[in-house]
Amino acid sequence: MQQHKPTVLILGATSFIGNALYHELCQFMVTYGTYCKEHTALVNNEAFYQLDITKTSPSEILMAVQPSVIISCLESDFDSQYKAHEAISFYIASHPESRLLYFSSDKVFDATFKFPSYENDVQKADSSFGKFKISEEKLFLNTIKDQVAILRVPMILGPYAPDMIYLREAIKNQTNFEVFPNQIISVTTINKIAQQVHYIINKLKTGIFHLASEDVIHHEDLIIEICEKAHGKFPVFQQVFKKNEESYQAILPRENRLPKNYRITVQEVINDCTLNEEIVSLRL
Repeated sequence: MQQHKPTVLILGATSFIGNALYHELCQFMVTYGTYCKEHTALVNNEAFYQLDITKTSPSEILMAVQPSVIISCLESDFDSQYKAHEAISFYIASHPESRLLYFSSDKVFDATFKFPSYENDVQKADSSFGKFKISEEKLFLNTIKDQVAILRVPMILGPYAPDMIYLREAIKNQTNFEVFPNQIISVTTINKIAQQVHYIINKLKTGIFHLASEDVIHHEDLIIEICEKAHGKFPVFQQVFKKNEESYQAILPRENRLPKNYRITVQEVINDCTLNEEIVSLRL
């Protein structure tokens, strides 16, 4: 018997993550998305709804689409995001067969420096962004715990990732690019995240997931190796030392590890960036 396709609504479908997810999922699922600013190409696209959460609650779109899976990649001021997520929580709680996939961040641990962080570690943040993400995670765990997958992500790379675009421009123009010699990080690629989300939806997974590499690397070493393999050229490195000693800004999967073919290593991230940089360079 053919399995019923889930109806997916991606909130923030024109964002870096949201756009990748839409292209991954629309071939296999009934997929809708939202965009904030006027977008000529999307005005008459029946799969997309305009939504500015600083002015409007997502409730009307939720009731129109009736999604069984909501993916939140929203970007806005903290107050507007929190109110929107309260409305989403209410919808999810009112629809027992529905689920939320919420994109969080490794920044919920940005006050933790001595060790990498795992799924069930206590969050501790210094930054306002990290503290906000903690508050949203608590909102969902207190209201729809059995219907939410919290997806914490580290630094995300890929040919059109913001960091890679910045690096490419810095190399081209011989301008400064910040590297952090004492910071140990985990990483991933946007393509791997799209595959992982597809799997999590298909397998009806909930809980906390660290969608990160299985290992770690110093930030400076990562950027140098990408430059060496992809370009053979370098920007003007500006070394930044936030602390005198080595510190971790790394999340690692342990309790909720995905199957082997959905995992990734630092070397695979570097190899992926190298291959894709060659493709991008040919297009430019």
